[in-house]
Amino acid sequence: MSDTTEKVKNPQRIKNITIAAHVDSGKTTITEEILALSGAVRSRGRVDHGTAHTDTLQIEKARGISVKSAHASFVWKDTKFNLIDTPGHTDFSSEVDRTLSVSDGLILALSSVEGIQAHTESIFNSAKRLSLPTIIFINKIDRSLSDFSKVLEDLKYTFDGKFVPLNLPVNEGSPDFGIEKPSFLRDNLCDELSLFHDSLAEKLLEGEEPTREEILASLIISVRKREIFPVLCGSALASLGIEELLDAALALLPFSDEVKSDEDLAVVFGIEHDKTLGRIAHIRTYGKALFSRETLVYRDGERESEKISQIRTFVGTKSIDATSVGKGDIAAVCGLSSSRLYDMFGEGAGSLFSSIANPYLSVKVISDGKATAPELLSAFRELEAENPLLSVKWENEKRELLISITGKLQTEVLALTVKERYGFDISFSEPSVIYKETPSKSAYGFEAYTMPKPCWAVVRLLVEPLQTGSGVVFDMGNVPHNKLFYKYQEHIRRSFYESLEQGIMGWEVTDIKTTLVDGEHHTIHTHPLDFFVATPMAFMNALASSGTTLLEPMLSVRITLPSEYLGRVMSDIVSMRGEFEPAVTRKDISVIECLLPVSESMEYPLAITKMTSGKAVYSPKFAGYRPLHGVRIETARRGINPLDRAKWILHKRGAIQ
Repeated sequence: MSDTTEKVKNPQRIKNITIAAHVDSGKTTITEEILALSGAVRSRGRVDHGTAHTDTLQIEKARGISVKSAHASFVWKDTKFNLIDTPGHTDFSSEVDRTLSVSDGLILALSSVEGIQAHTESIFNSAKRLSLPTIIFINKIDRSLSDFSKVLEDLKYTFDGKFVPLNLPVNEGSPDFGIEKPSFLRDNLCDELSLFHDSLAEKLLEGEEPTREEILASLIISVRKREIFPVLCGSALASLGIEELLDAALALLPFSDEVKSDEDLAVVFGIEHDKTLGRIAHIRTYGKALFSRETLVYRDGERESEKISQIRTFVGTKSIDATSVGKGDIAAVCGLSSSRLYDMFGEGAGSLFSSIANPYLSVKVISDGKATAPELLSAFRELEAENPLLSVKWENEKRELLISITGKLQTEVLALTVKERYGFDISFSEPSVIYKETPSKSAYGFEAYTMPKPCWAVVRLLVEPLQTGSGVVFDMGNVPHNKLFYKYQEHIRRSFYESLEQGIMGWEVTDIKTTLVDGEHHTIHTHPLDFFVATPMAFMNALASSGTTLLEPMLSVRITLPSEYLGRVMSDIVSMRGEFEPAVTRKDISVIECLLPVSESMEYPLAITKMTSGKAVYSPKFAGYRPLHGVRIETARRGINPLDRAKWILHKRGAIQ
C-alpha cells in the first residue's frame, strides 16, 4: 500500500453490521424498514411484491428470497452504518461466511412463531467463533401463534450467554399488538450485569441505585465481550420496533475504528462481475484508507501488483464514485483484475474467516451446445473467483465440467447468472454426494525418485488418521537441512496438500496427520521440481498401505410437524440410517431433531411435504462427515494415479498427457 497522506473526508464514525437469519424470518423486510426509517430510500420495498431494494436479481424478485449479499449504507444519528443483508437459505451460506468475517457486529433476526431454526444456530455459532457482538431481534410479533417468551427461553436453553430483553411485546398475535419497555427493565438488567461487573454488584449490595450512565457503560462492555445478548422485538412489516433496534445497534455494537485499528490492512470479502467495469472487489479497510490510483501488492508473490482504477462507495443501495475509502469503511474497488476472495493487502493478520458453508453435492454442467468447452470452463472459472466453494473441475478424458454445490436452488441461480452474463443456456445433472476418505490406520509411504537421470528426490512420510472433523495436519519433522534442503522440504509440504485432492477411492482425503520422516536431495542431480514428482507417489503409497475409510456427509435436521405424523417420520428416519432425539410435543405439534446421511435423505423434504400436505417444516444444516465402515464407493479419478509409477513419472516429465 502506498504512503499517501491525503486525509479522507469522512466526518462520521462507522459501524459495519451484518443482518442475518434463517430464511423467512423477515430479515430483508427489517432491512427495508431500516433504510426507510433512516431516510436512505424514499419508499419501502416489499419482498412479496419483488420491490425490495436489496433484492436486485431476477430470481430474488420472482421467488421472494435473497440469494446474494447486498450492501446498503445509511446515517443514523450522525453515525454511518454499512449494513449487509445476507441470504437466509442454507444454499448460500458462503455469503454469510464472508460478511460476518469483516463485520463489527451482527443483528440476528428470528421469527417469534418459528423461533430458533437450523440456520439460526449456524449463524450464531459462526459469530461466536469470530467473537462478534450480537443483538437479537425477534420479529413478527403481529402474527398469530407468536410466542416471544418461548423463543427467549429457547435462546437461553440453546446458546451460552445471558439473553436480556430490552423491550417486551404487548398483546402479541392480536390486532392491537405493540411493544413496551417494562418498568422492571432497569432492575432486571442490573441484576444480569452485576454478574460480570463488581462495581454494580457492590452498589446493589449496599442498596445504592446505579446511574443510567453506569448501567449503559457496563452493558456496552458485556455486549462486546458476548457475555450479554440484548433481545428486542417488533414487527418489521408493521414498522414496529425498528427504531429501538437501530438505537441499540448505535449504543452497543462497536465502531469500525475500534476493530483492528492498529493494522494497516484491507481485506477482499466479495467479488462480482460487471459487464463494463469487469471484476469488482468488495473491500473492508481496517487501519488505513485506500485511494484511487493507489497500487496494491498481492501477498502471495505470484500475481503482479495492480492499481486501483476506481473506488465506489455506497449511499443507500446505490454506489457512487469516490476518490478514496476511509479507515474502517467498505467500498467496491475496480482495477484489481487478479483479485480473489480473502486477499489481504498491507500489514496485519487479517480477520479470521469463519465457515458455515460446506458443499456436499456435485453436479455436471450441461451446455446447450452453443458454448464451446473452453468458453464454458472460462465462465465457471470466473464464477469460481466469486465463490471458491464451487470447486470447478474439468475432467479432460470425459470432457465433463463438475462443480460443487450445497443445494439445488444454487443451480437455478447459476443457470440464470450464466444466461444473463454469458448468453448461453446450461442445465445440470442430478446431484451426487461428495464423499471423503481418511486413512484407516497409521502407515509409512516411501519413494526414491532417482531414475532416469537427471533427478534425485527421496521422500518418506508417515500418515495417521485423526478424529473425525479434525482436518489436515502436516508436520515438517526434523530432517536436517544438509540432508534435505529446507526449500525442498517446503516443496514436499506444498505437494502434499495438492495430493489430498484424490485418495485411494478418488475422494478428497481429510482427518489426517502426515509427518515428513525422512528425505534426501542430491547436490548435482536434484531438479527443483523433483519433489513434486516424488511426494504424491510417497503419499499414495502410504494410503495404499493404510487403506482408507469412506466418510459420508451428514445433515442435522429439525422437523416440525403435526403430532399425528410423528410415528411415521421416526420410522422413516430409521430406514434412512438416521438417528433422532426424543420428540418434544406441544399443542399437537411435535419437533424432532435428527441426524441424517445426505445420500439417503436428498428427496425426503419433498416426501415429507407431500405426506403432511405441506404442514411440516424441514430445517437442515450441514453436520460434518462421519465414517461409513465396510462400504467402498469410488469416484472417477482425474488424471494419472501416482500409484501407476511409470506413467506418473512420464506425465510429470511431460512425455504423456
